[in-house]
Amino acid sequence: MPTQLCCAQKNAFRRGWPALRCAGITLLILAITSQFGFADPTYPNRPIKLVVPFAAGGNGDAVARVTGLYMQRVLGSSVVIENRPGAGGLIGTEAVAKAAPDGYTLCVCSTGPITVAPWTENMTYRPLQDLIPISLINTNALVLIVNPKLEAKTAADVVALSKASPRGFSYSSVGAAGLVTYSAEVFRVQTGAHIVGVPYRGGALATSAVVSGEVQLSFANMSDAMGQLEAKTIHALAVTTAKRSEFLPNVPTLVEDKLIQYPIESWNGLFAPAGMDQKIVDTLADLMKNMANDPDVRKTMAQFGSTLVSNSPEQYMQMLKDETAQWEKSLAAIGMKKN
Repeated sequence: MPTQLCCAQKNAFRRGWPALRCAGITLLILAITSQFGFADPTYPNRPIKLVVPFAAGGNGDAVARVTGLYMQRVLGSSVVIENRPGAGGLIGTEAVAKAAPDGYTLCVCSTGPITVAPWTENMTYRPLQDLIPISLINTNALVLIVNPKLEAKTAADVVALSKASPRGFSYSSVGAAGLVTYSAEVFRVQTGAHIVGVPYRGGALATSAVVSGEVQLSFANMSDAMGQLEAKTIHALAVTTAKRSEFLPNVPTLVEDKLIQYPIESWNGLFAPAGMDQKIVDTLADLMKNMANDPDVRKTMAQFGSTLVSNSPEQYMQMLKDETAQWEKSLAAIGMKKN
C-alpha cells in the first residue's frame, strides 16, 4: 500500500510538472526583472498620477487634462490629475522628482521650475538630473495684458505711464520661480518700467487679478488670457515670442517693438522621475509623438491658445540644456544674482 501511494504521488507529480515548471519559470523571470528594474510588461496596470505644479484652471492644468484624456484612451488605464501648486511650480515639480520611478507618477512641468529656477532659487532637486524629459507637449506665447481702464494702447505706453505714476504699477505673477514673473522682470529691467510683482497661485488667478483691477498688468500664458480677451475684459498689447502669435496676429512682439532684446516662450512637457525603465520612457515618448499628430488634440489645444508639439527625450534634453544656459546668461545680464 505504501508503495502504491508513492507511485500515485509520482504520477500526480509527473502530470503536474508542466504547470509547476511554467510557474517556476514565471517566478524566475519576475525575480530577474525585479532585480534589474525591467519594466512591468503589463504597464500600466493601475492608475497613473499626472501632477500639475500649478493651480487648477491655468495653462498647465488645461494641457495636463487634455494629455491625460489622450493617455487614458491609448493606454487603457485611468489617469488622475493632481494639482500641487506653490512656489512658482517648484513644489509640485519637486514631488515628482522625488517620486518612485515606476511610471505611475509623472509631471506636466513647465519652463520656470525646469530651466529658469536653477539660476534664481535654492532648489532641493536638480531638474536635468532628477527628472527624465520625455517630450514637449505644447508651446505658448506669453502676452502682455492690461486692464481696459488703463489708458495704454501699446507696451511702450505701459512703460511711460508706469514711470509717470507716483506709485508705479503692479503686475500679477505666479510665484517667485514662474516664467510670468521672469518675463515681467526682464521687461522691467530692459525698459525701465516702474512695476512690482504681486504673487498668485496660478495663471488663471493672475489673469483674473488684471480683470478685477487688483493689478494693472500681467504677462499671461496665451491660454489663460484667451477667454478674457474674447470677452474684452482685458487688452493685449504685445507678445513675448520671436514671431507674432497665430492666435493674435495683429498684436506686435516686444522684440519687434525693440522693448526686450530676446524672445521668451512658455512650454509644457511630460517628465518622469529619474531612474525609470527605458521601456516605459519609450512607451510614453511614442505616445506623445502620436498625440502631437492627432488633429482632434491639436484642435482642442488651439482652443486655449496652445500649439501642440513633440520631440524625442534626447532632443528635449538638449533643448533644456541650451535653454538653461540661455536663461543664466539673460538673468545675469539684467542683474539677477545666482542663488
